Amino acid sequence: MKAYLDLCQRIINEGRWVENERTGKRCLTVINADLTYDVENNCFPLLTTRKSFWKAAIAELLGYIRGYDSAADFRALGTKTWDANANENAAWLKNPFRKGPDDMGRVYGVQGRNWQKLDGEVIDQLRKLVDNLSRGIDDRGEILSFYNPGEFHMGCLRPCMHTHTFSLLGDTLYLTSYQRSCDVPLGLVFNQVQVFAFLKIIAQITGHKPGQAFHKIVNAHIYEDQIALMRDVQLKREPFNLPQLHINPDIKSLEDLETWVTLEDFEVTGYECHPAIQYPFSV
Repeated sequence: MKAYLDLCQRIINEGRWVENERTGKRCLTVINADLTYDVENNCFPLLTTRKSFWKAAIAELLGYIRGYDSAADFRALGTKTWDANANENAAWLKNPFRKGPDDMGRVYGVQGRNWQKLDGEVIDQLRKLVDNLSRGIDDRGEILSFYNPGEFHMGCLRPCMHTHTFSLLGDTLYLTSYQRSCDVPLGLVFNQVQVFAFLKIIAQITGHKPGQAFHKIVNAHIYEDQIALMRDVQLKREPFNLPQLHINPDIKSLEDLETWVTLEDFEVTGYECHPAIQYPFSV
């Protein structure tokens, strides 16, 4: 919590105004932020200075793991996070690659599970790293990347958190996640939950202990219509102790994650928080 709040204060104190063409809004922006999450001791980085809805973040992560490309499939898992980008993004609505309502195109998990080579071969990045880590192999390239410039035009949104690198030291697994752009009041709440949960999940199904998760953000920003709420409300609240995330121990494989796992297989305990804050969302 302290690292998150320090980043928010840094943006307000040091941030520079940047015009955002996609949203038509200005942002206070800083470059380079590094956050570390203690997965080993299960210090779940769920915001306590406002109520945060962790289930939607976990549901979105499950959708990425399954390679979903439809907002409807994400809704079925328990999150509406892709509804706006799939159905309200003006540029995407006019895009000839859009297949119809709820279609997201070739974004995020699609790239992670179904990267298309020019020769027609499909690369399943997630399967490769899970298989290697399950055998105790770290080839220094256990990387899952959603960033495919050759297919940006075929999706509704370029990936923000775009690359995850897993590293194995002995029987301890680490994760470094890279994010090119981050809406700190809204997006980071989801992103830090997902980075933490992703390491915890992959460690569990590959038979390793989770260590630390490192989260690097390049462009961290607060939109102009979010600043007053952050400065005058959230930053004036005292944080509570972090909760813990528990995952069903029966989840033992990538196939389990692809088939029967639901939000009922995740539980958060010890969560105490301040009331919710309704930050504006920018499509």
